Amino acid sequence: MAEIAKAADRAGSKRIGSLRALVPYFRPHLGMVLAAVAALVLTAAVSLILPLAVRRVVDGFQTGTSELLDQYFAAALAIAGALALGTGLRYYLVTRLGERVIADIRTSVFGRMIRMSPNFYDGIMTGEVLSRITTDTTLLLSVIGSSVSVALRNVLIFCGGLALMLWTAPKLSGLVLLLVPAVIVPIIVLGRRLRKLSRENQDWIAESSGKASEWLLSAQTVQAYTFEHDAAGRFATVTEESFRSARTRIRVRAIMTVIVILLTFTGIVGVLWIGARDVRADIMTIGELIQFLIYAVMVAGSVAALSEIWGELQRAAGATERLVELLEAEDEVRDPANPAPLPAGEKIAFENVTFRYPTRPEIAAINGVSLTVAPGETVALVGPSGAGKSTMIQLLQRFYDPDEGRITLGGTDLRDMARADFRARMALVPQDPVIFAASARDNIRFGAADASDAQVEAAARAAAAHDFLTALPDGYDTYVGERGVMLSGGQKQRIAIARAILRDAPILLLDEATSALDAESERLVQDAVARLAEGRTTIIVAHRLATVKQADRIVVMQDGGIVAEGTHDQLVAQGGLYARLARLQFTDGLAAE
Repeated sequence: MAEIAKAADRAGSKRIGSLRALVPYFRPHLGMVLAAVAALVLTAAVSLILPLAVRRVVDGFQTGTSELLDQYFAAALAIAGALALGTGLRYYLVTRLGERVIADIRTSVFGRMIRMSPNFYDGIMTGEVLSRITTDTTLLLSVIGSSVSVALRNVLIFCGGLALMLWTAPKLSGLVLLLVPAVIVPIIVLGRRLRKLSRENQDWIAESSGKASEWLLSAQTVQAYTFEHDAAGRFATVTEESFRSARTRIRVRAIMTVIVILLTFTGIVGVLWIGARDVRADIMTIGELIQFLIYAVMVAGSVAALSEIWGELQRAAGATERLVELLEAEDEVRDPANPAPLPAGEKIAFENVTFRYPTRPEIAAINGVSLTVAPGETVALVGPSGAGKSTMIQLLQRFYDPDEGRITLGGTDLRDMARADFRARMALVPQDPVIFAASARDNIRFGAADASDAQVEAAARAAAAHDFLTALPDGYDTYVGERGVMLSGGQKQRIAIARAILRDAPILLLDEATSALDAESERLVQDAVARLAEGRTTIIVAHRLATVKQADRIVVMQDGGIVAEGTHDQLVAQGGLYARLARLQFTDGLAAE
């Protein structure tokens, strides 16, 4: 389980009071809350009046006239109608309020999560976050839209019914009150156990969701390595643990329900026996006994309902804690309280930067790097895998902060500016392009949401993507599937390049942007990139040296540091790592390509 969940388990609240974290989401809808409470009070009050009408009707058979009896029946029907109307109004208001609050919570949690840096997701699976946003909020919706209102209604019925029981038959009510501690104690004791089990159950559900998300998103790789059976087995194991946890929770809740209902109705039967003897002794009327009995059943029913709802509230408390953990999670990479204004220039400088990934703190991915990129200059970063090239791009976009040194843009430290401000000046083509489940046109337009169709197509032409896009069944409007499953690797990369071209940002970042292209498409894209790079500050990360030969400067990296820099011809003449890579790629490697 993720560290964030473990930390919360140790420090999390042990009380149902954690539901207070939901209060801020109800405040904007105070009018609806008050209306729902009013409808709730109305239905509870009408429910408590109904036994009075029943007593009048029963006793009216013996003492009242037929006209008076008709009035009693008419009053009973009016009360039943008011109860039906109030119940329908309560359902509408409470359910609508629940949907509104849960929608706000989901929006708030997602808005928080989409802004978290990659550093945050190093410690928690994306599937677990999705489980919290969906499963936990669905549980909360059930509680807010149903259980809470039912609980409040039963509390009112319990208090009002108890008071009217005392007014109707004090002696019998006193006997009933003796049973209350016997009913309350199991609710409190077993309720604590239920809450712990509910939290454990939700955690297992989240882990199974995370595993399912990971494997389904990698279904082709799983199948290519014939790992389907193992993946299904591992998912079944996690799911079985979730079932085991749920089974234990259900058993505890069932035991609590049996104890509460058994004690409650045993007491009612005993009290009813005593009441029947009082009727025979003319101490009370049949109507009074029936009225007391109805109130006793209502009170007992409210206690039994509260015992069940308590378990739901315990589960909701666990779900609330898990959502609050996301809302209150600290992101180590965050904007300053008072961001500095964006500088005018595009000069980029790495000043003695050292960085270690949080998951690999013992290894320096970048070690004491100093590098300056002048405005309008095209700089290529080359070197073997693991040299730190892509890490430089990630640091420049401030997905992570350096452990030592600083990175500046136009002379201003990135940590002193709002991330959205300086990222708006950058266009990125990542090594693994992200394609959304939308049309090809919408995927390109992700680079500039307000771009016209003509601008989108012009960007596609510049990225050598126009021909294959027009050949798709619906052209640019073809749905490309989740993660672009309908496209080849090279097609995905050309769409990502078109997206960057459309963004038209002054800083261009290309991380292995042509690695998945064939020779012809690579040449076309290189020409497009060359035109795009004119007048722009460009950083290119590449393994294939043919893509960087024309760069203004080539920086050679190895083991997180810079070992050489210069033009292609200068570096070849110097010998060393770059010359060796050039020999491999332009001689033996040429045949392989």
